[in-house]
Parts: sequence; C-alpha cells; structure tokens
Amino acid sequence: MNETADVVSTGTSTLGLTFDGGVVVGADHRATMGHFIVNKRVQKLFRISNSIALTTAGLVGHAQSLSRTLVAELRLYELKHGTSMTVKGAATLTANILAGRPYYVQILIVGVDDSGPSVYSIDSAGGSIPDIYCATGSGSPFMYGLLEDQFSEGMSQDEALKVAAKALLASAQRDSASGNGMDLAVITSGDGFCLLSEDEVSALLSGI
Repeated sequence: MNETADVVSTGTSTLGLTFDGGVVVGADHRATMGHFIVNKRVQKLFRISNSIALTTAGLVGHAQSLSRTLVAELRLYELKHGTSMTVKGAATLTANILAGRPYYVQILIVGVDDSGPSVYSIDSAGGSIPDIYCATGSGSPFMYGLLEDQFSEGMSQDEALKVAAKALLASAQRDSASGNGMDLAVITSGDGFCLLSEDEVSALLSGI
C-alpha cells in the first residue's frame, strides 16, 4: 500500500478463506513508500455491505475511492431490488470498474450469500477468479506456504481464524512491507460482517 499517487507499492498482506458457514477476511496495517514505512495504521479491509467485505493491495487513494464506490453501488442495488447483491455480483461489478479505468490495486471480494461463502480475487485489469481461499500482496508467498499446509475445507470458524492469524503473522515476520498488526473479520449468514476488536485479535494471537 502506498500513500502517494506517483509511486506504486505492492507491499501488503491480505487474505480471505472460507469455513463451514462463512468466511474469514484479514489484512495487515503497514503502508510503505519504497523501503520507508509511511503509516502503521492503514485500513486495507473494508465492509461494503452487511455480508460482503473488500481487501486491497496497492495505492491507498485508489483503495479508498473504490471502497466508497462499492458501498454506494451495493446500497443502491438493495434499495432498487429489495435484496442484497450476491458475492459474485459484487465481484463482477468490481471487475467491471477496474476494467474501465486504471486502478493500481489487487482486490479480494469476500462474503456470504444464499450460495454459501465465497472468495474472489480480482486483478487491476478486471480479471475475477473464485476460490476457497486466497492471499494478495507482497506477503502472499509466505501466507500461501502456511495456507497450503493448514487450510482444509469444512473448518470451523475458530479454526479458520487461527489459520488466518498465523498466515498474517508469517507474512509480517518475513515481508518488510507487511506488519504493524492486523484487522480480522468474520462474515456469516446469521450475523453478517463482524470485525474483531483489538482485544479479540490480541487474545487470538496469544493462543497461537
């Protein structure tokens, strides 16, 4: 993530993974400009509806602009149709936006709808790929090493949270552009989007 419009940094760590009944989504807090840490509390995880979240790697300004656009579009869809947009629909909308103009971002659209939990990886050219788990950013190779070993389909919510936290810790320990804590959220059909508090994240990390 980067806070200047003329310098692009791919440094970040975000992930989304499905479990039995929902999804876990997370991101680190560090923003970099080259080798310089610009900010230690940058938001990279955004709630765009009660059942869908977005994570982003890339330019901070583009990420914030895109998140505001998606929040508005999904709310307008709900008002017009009387129902929430599906996760696939939100992913397609995001892909279409990215294909229409240059956003220097890599996106995850993560959520739950009537078809179950979903994770979509969306590149800056508008490609959209569904998966059961995905990681983005410069920390993704370190996260994938752990996810390939410890992720399994049908995990419980607690198991998925522990795997996500371990993966973000792994990236923070090896990727200089990732770190300074993490945001973690759970999305289920019953409770919707629930962001863990700092105390809840600390308690989760202490038990790993």
